[in-house]
Amino acid sequence: MTISKLEHVGIQVKSLDAAIDFYTKVIGLDLLEKQGHPDPNLKIAFLGFRQTDETLIELIEGYNPALPAEGKVHHIAFTVDNIEEEIARIKEHKVPFVDESITTLPNGSRYIFFYGPDGEWIELFEK
Repeated sequence: MTISKLEHVGIQVKSLDAAIDFYTKVIGLDLLEKQGHPDPNLKIAFLGFRQTDETLIELIEGYNPALPAEGKVHHIAFTVDNIEEEIARIKEHKVPFVDESITTLPNGSRYIFFYGPDGEWIELFEK
């Protein structure tokens, strides 16, 4: 198995800039990267601690800002070394995927989502 660590937690936000302002000024996280997305409706930013270069939170603008407060956490992500191998391993357990295709971000990172036992989204993330 090549899952090596918790990658990040994705949080849906109404305003990416306002959320970045909050998480950097109030919480004290560093903005590690802000970028577009292959889906033009989405904007994302990764925050964490620069000294470790570890991403803790992904802020996502554009999914569904009307969710109740308890529904803002969009997914939990795990780092993998080889996304194709992990997809094959997870499929052996007959786990359904949200979408069968891998998404590639502008920085080259790739990800795919599958469902947990209660319908929660879990992401495999390959840098």
